[in-house]
Amino acid sequence: MFDRIAKSLILLAQSLPKPLYVVGGAVRDHLIGFQEKTTDWDICSPMLAEEFAAIATAHGFTINAVYRNTGTVKLRDYENNEFEFSSFRSDEYVRGVHTPVNVFFTDDVTLDARRRDFTCNAVYYDVAAQKYVDPLDGSSAIKEKRLSTVAPAKKVFGEDGLRLMRLARQAGQLGFTPDQDCLNGARENAALIDDISAERIYTELLAILSADEKHGLVGGAYRGLRLLDDIGVFERIFPELALGKGMKQRADFHKYDVLEHTLRSVKYAAPQVRLAALLHDVGKPYCMQRDGKYHAHPIEGERITHEILTRLKAPKKTVAHVGELVKWHMYDLDCKTSENKLRRFFVQHHTLLDDLLLLKQADFSACMDDLDQAPTCVRWRALLSTMQKENVPFSLKALAVNGNDLLTLGIAPHHIAAVLSRLLLHVSTSPQDNQKERLLRFAVGFDHDVNH
Repeated sequence: MFDRIAKSLILLAQSLPKPLYVVGGAVRDHLIGFQEKTTDWDICSPMLAEEFAAIATAHGFTINAVYRNTGTVKLRDYENNEFEFSSFRSDEYVRGVHTPVNVFFTDDVTLDARRRDFTCNAVYYDVAAQKYVDPLDGSSAIKEKRLSTVAPAKKVFGEDGLRLMRLARQAGQLGFTPDQDCLNGARENAALIDDISAERIYTELLAILSADEKHGLVGGAYRGLRLLDDIGVFERIFPELALGKGMKQRADFHKYDVLEHTLRSVKYAAPQVRLAALLHDVGKPYCMQRDGKYHAHPIEGERITHEILTRLKAPKKTVAHVGELVKWHMYDLDCKTSENKLRRFFVQHHTLLDDLLLLKQADFSACMDDLDQAPTCVRWRALLSTMQKENVPFSLKALAVNGNDLLTLGIAPHHIAAVLSRLLLHVSTSPQDNQKERLLRFAVGFDHDVNH
């Protein structure tokens, strides 16, 4: 552990009147054996924040913020390594309130450990003494790949509902399994997720969806989502999706019910489309309840996706992009769409295609756990390759004419965009016509169509 710590922090620790500890993820990940460079450095000491900050400043650290009420200092060294310091403390919570209502500073490392979430995150490393301090036997939990709470789980989750999301995230990222007390405590307090802000839930959700990327453990996102469902939190965040549990699908196409298919779509999806994979069939339960069939689920799914992501305070661009992916995820599923229609679709939605192909593949794989290429993806990639060889323009910039050229023909300014769009769609099926003289001739006829 000592070799992974910045020299600046070692020198600082050796100069302090009280021990300085590294704690949390940096220590845990080292004990697990993860080799990634640590960027999340949590440090702590029995020292008060003001005293620590003064000494750190004298050693060349830059203090970015001091929060006296919680004993927290945010700082960085001269090599731009960032650290977050906290004084040993014990926190008092009121059920359903995310932040502590009282903070008590202490010299007792065990009391400090008890305010954390899981024992695997409560192993301390004394930087100057070069030794571990493990008041709650977190090292055993790490060896056993076990998530155990630092106090009775009912109390730990009752203090902070966001820990329910962290439980799922860390299970996904670390490959750890909650013990029975941890599971029971989480289930008993599942309703407390309702008290957590949408922004915090969304941030944790994205971390769960990218859990595989943290340490390269395959299946982490699926593991985290399954745990959210197991403890009763998933249905409170996504009631629209939870309706799919037990909802059967055609056995010749699907091995799983709607919800399990959804979670497996996330499992097989590339990281950049996992949010879309999670929501791609969100319209199915609604359509089944309304119509007794799934037929209109992409259209209804787009609408419900917008509602869910807006509720979670997702960025507007994300809402729009994921909604489009949900809307089109079934397009050409049977590979019977005409080639010309497909060419036009590719041009109209060219910015969506990479992600849409990834989503289609994940959806296909999740139906029967089939990792072969989806037939639609095979067809689309072949046609896209052909279009690229033909130099088909996929954007207005690649057209042989522009708006100024059309103005010289006398086309009204308010018709320019519509005529250019018509020209772009035309050359998607007739790429040989992407020549200035030809397009100008076509433009006159298209302008006439726009006028009438």
